[in-house]
Amino acid sequence: MERRTFLGATAGLAAAGVSAPALSQGAAARTLRVIPQANLTSLDPVWTTAVVTRNHAFMIYDQICAQDSKGDIRPQMAQGWEISPDQLSWTFTLRDNLFFHDGEKVLAKDAVASIDRWRRRDPFMQVLWPNVAELSALDDRRFRFRLSKPTPLLIMALGQTQFPCFVMPERIAGTDAFQQIRETVGSGPFKFVRDEWNPGQRAVWARNERYVPRQEPVDGLAGGRIPRIDRIEWTIITDPATSGNAMAQGEQDYWEYPLHDLLPMLRRARDVVVEQRLLDGTYGVCRFNTLQPPFNNPAIRRAVAMAVDQRDYLRAVAGDDPADWGACEGVFTCGTPLANEVGSDLLKVRNVERAKQALREAGYNNEKVVLIAPGDYPQINALSLVTADLLRRIGMNLEFISADWGTVVQRRASKEPVERGGWSVFHTTSSGQSLALPVFNLFLRANGNNAWFGWPDVPEVERLRGEWVEKGGDPAEGRRIAEELNRVAMREMYYIPLGYYWQPSAWRRNVTGVFRAPATVFWNIGKG
Repeated sequence: MERRTFLGATAGLAAAGVSAPALSQGAAARTLRVIPQANLTSLDPVWTTAVVTRNHAFMIYDQICAQDSKGDIRPQMAQGWEISPDQLSWTFTLRDNLFFHDGEKVLAKDAVASIDRWRRRDPFMQVLWPNVAELSALDDRRFRFRLSKPTPLLIMALGQTQFPCFVMPERIAGTDAFQQIRETVGSGPFKFVRDEWNPGQRAVWARNERYVPRQEPVDGLAGGRIPRIDRIEWTIITDPATSGNAMAQGEQDYWEYPLHDLLPMLRRARDVVVEQRLLDGTYGVCRFNTLQPPFNNPAIRRAVAMAVDQRDYLRAVAGDDPADWGACEGVFTCGTPLANEVGSDLLKVRNVERAKQALREAGYNNEKVVLIAPGDYPQINALSLVTADLLRRIGMNLEFISADWGTVVQRRASKEPVERGGWSVFHTTSSGQSLALPVFNLFLRANGNNAWFGWPDVPEVERLRGEWVEKGGDPAEGRRIAEELNRVAMREMYYIPLGYYWQPSAWRRNVTGVFRAPATVFWNIGKG
């Protein structure tokens, strides 16, 4: 990865459009200026799993229930819920004073429609949904799940952080889950200022004055989500050195994902705080398109995996200090109860010559491989560059396409051949928390057209995921199933785990209320 420095401060800031803003001192104190991890191009947190879209959604939407710092699920929009003695009926009651941004009251029918749309894309709820006999609104404030069998994981699915169930108006939630919504009407602490949205440059949110937070203190993502700032402005700055200067000079208040090369300089800046806010590590993956040649051939996918050395990827992102990263050659989060390396032998080969031989034996016939990479997302771009070099070294016919992250997010949804705008390989990252359990692990899901981008179809994985839902409460059985899942995933190799790195955030010392959580949120943050 190219090493960067704090050079050209004034010119760089002016070029990026972040020179001193025309704000009064009072307005500046009520505005949080943020450099987000990536460009915001999709506004629909159901249609895409892009974390930048989820961060946007946490501002404008609310959840029925949410996860606290201990991982427990607590009421959020819900006042509470009741479970029948036979555990086949769950009745939720919404709390008072819930209003959408358009002034309409939030009703139980809105929650039902939102759940119904979300469950069609959520890998966790897809596993549980066969147990749901009916979901219906009972009146304006109550809705009920009727189940065909006890499903204790239902509340974990509804309150999860990985792919949250956000509530939107029924008329919007009625949109097909595989089509993007364009409206941004929620009931959360902030409103999206659509008129000021310029993808690739800027996005703005304003405080929702009608929002009534819960009375409990915030705990993880549960409790009182209080908007303590009037306005949040995201500025897209594609050059990390310019971002570093903007932070050091007070032109920006918060940088979500600073480039690791710049961390020492940021730490030397008197008025900047650099801390590890995300607690579970950031895991990288290389994702294959299993629908199109050449990666519709599992043997070719396995050949590529034989050349991978996770340490090369992690050094490219986070530098040479092993304290900043760790190899993790399995599909589950390292250090968690299900982590294992059963069947992960291919990831320990780390040999380009053996990969070349395996590629020939697999029948690779010089088919074009299109790797799409986000030039404006340094961490994921670094992972992409390592794979590009690796594919060329083992003899693949590579076309490397550099685009912005928003374009990658849009293009990866295409199932077309590469000649018609499709793709072969892309990279992304995920929090460790999202990979800890089979029901959360988005990359592991292998249910064909309903799977995540790449669309692997491996019935054995789906059978094992369902078995984990039934038996995972028994630690020994849960472990056995996790080992079998790792073995099958490594055999099919529809994605390659690339290990994890620690990703700090940076903010100005006058920014208050930043807390450790499994997601980036902006409620409860203020400026002193």
